[in-house]
Amino acid sequence: MDIIKKSVGTEVITVDIQATKDLLTLGHRYLDVRTEEEFKKGHLENALNIPYMFSTPGGRVKNPKFLEQVMAILGKEDNLVVGCQSGVRSVYATTDLLDAEFKHVLNMGGGYIAWVGNGFAVKKSDDVKI
Repeated sequence: MDIIKKSVGTEVITVDIQATKDLLTLGHRYLDVRTEEEFKKGHLENALNIPYMFSTPGGRVKNPKFLEQVMAILGKEDNLVVGCQSGVRSVYATTDLLDAEFKHVLNMGGGYIAWVGNGFAVKKSDDVKI
């Protein structure tokens, strides 16, 4: 019963691409939860990449150390915007972060596809690390 209450109590707030851009200029951190391969093809400037899922021969599987990796770099009081490729994985990642008591976490609607579609700047790199 507690699990159900916890899930129902978690409200993910989704912001659009323009709001994300504005928040990033105000100092919010951008957490990109796409795979490393997706991230290397292009990402937002100063994005942190911690994959929420990994690609395997059998399909995508959840990163079992996702929260641990996030907590090693970011604090629960940090202002975060979470994004992925299209806006689906980031909802799940945002929910997990809120359930882990991160206080200021927003989901970027539309993901990287929408960011690029709006003509906003991206960075490409072959050697980006967390």
